[in-house]
Amino acid sequence: MNGIDGNVLLIILAAAMFVLLIMLLMALNAIASLRREQGAARRGIDDVRRDIEEARRDIDQSAAGVEALRSDTSQSLQLGFSGVSKALSDNSMLLDKRMEYLRSSVEQQLVSAREENAQQLEKMRYTVDEKLQQTLDDRLSKSFESVRLSLDSVYQGLGEMQTLASGVGDLKKVLSGVKTRGILGEIQLGAILSQMLSPEQYDENVATRPGSSERVEFAVKMPGEGSGFVYLPIDAKFPADRYEQLLSAYENGSKDDIIEARKALAAIIRAEAKDISTKYIEPPYTTDFAVLFLPFEGLYSEVVNLGLMEELQRTRRVMIAGPSTMSALLNSLQMGFRTLAIQKNAGEVWKVLGSVKSEFDKFEEALIQTQQRLDQANSELDKLVGTRTRAIKRRLSAVQELGGFDTEGAEGPDA
Repeated sequence: MNGIDGNVLLIILAAAMFVLLIMLLMALNAIASLRREQGAARRGIDDVRRDIEEARRDIDQSAAGVEALRSDTSQSLQLGFSGVSKALSDNSMLLDKRMEYLRSSVEQQLVSAREENAQQLEKMRYTVDEKLQQTLDDRLSKSFESVRLSLDSVYQGLGEMQTLASGVGDLKKVLSGVKTRGILGEIQLGAILSQMLSPEQYDENVATRPGSSERVEFAVKMPGEGSGFVYLPIDAKFPADRYEQLLSAYENGSKDDIIEARKALAAIIRAEAKDISTKYIEPPYTTDFAVLFLPFEGLYSEVVNLGLMEELQRTRRVMIAGPSTMSALLNSLQMGFRTLAIQKNAGEVWKVLGSVKSEFDKFEEALIQTQQRLDQANSELDKLVGTRTRAIKRRLSAVQELGGFDTEGAEGPDA
């Protein structure tokens, strides 16, 4: 029993040892497995550490790249801002210089144009005045010279009255017929008119009164309203019978005969003046006076001595003229025609000058408007260069400040 119990015990001990051995082996396997797992974990930790190191190195490289990029970007922005500011400043200075040059150039041109226009107008006015004055002086000098020569002829004719009186006998024979006497006066009057006036300035055998059949021997065309004209009637009369009667009374020396002959001559002259006034004067188609032409200076002087000049002018509106006074009268009319033509031309010249003045006023107004527009453009440019430039600089400064804020944000995590 004791031997069986001992064996059993040994078996039990052996089994227990075997169990313990198995458990030990299992423990060893477990420990080995734990060690392997621990080695794998260590290797994983080492890998993680290496990954962390690589990630840290990448982060450090990225941070360096970001820092370099930030530095380059900041430098580029600063260079760009300085370049833009410098360009804007240079453009502003250039624009100021160009506008100043343009303004000074325009002002100089305006001043030069005004001075040149004033000089041209002054030259034109001086030239016109000088030519008008010279022309008028020449015309007046010539006309006065002609009048003087005519008066000299009158005086010479008066001095030759005695010589003419000696030929009255021969003249009586020639002037024995009324028709011959009338033709002689008409021929002499026509000769004087043709010498003193151009053919366009007078007409022959003209009915000066509308609807009348009475025709005056000659009618001088006087300037009327506008481009029209009126007639100055001139009729030749020669009362040879009454004049011969007076000359005979002078030769006889009888005072009563001289008085009677003078009265008869005055009566026939008054009648002829009345006839001219009634037949030929019709304003506004004619002048308000007419001319009675006496073909001989002796007859004319007798009519003047009778005092009929003022009377007939006042009562009949008829002027008495002899050969010399007719020449003087026509010469005065010719001078009047020329003076009127000069005045008309002067009026046209002044109209041209007036239109030039009005155009110059318009030109001055246009220049003033141009100056105002230039000033406005200059003001707008100053506003653009000043206000807009400051606005752009403010925007650029804001951008630059924004770039500085980002830079600080980028440096924060590294710190």
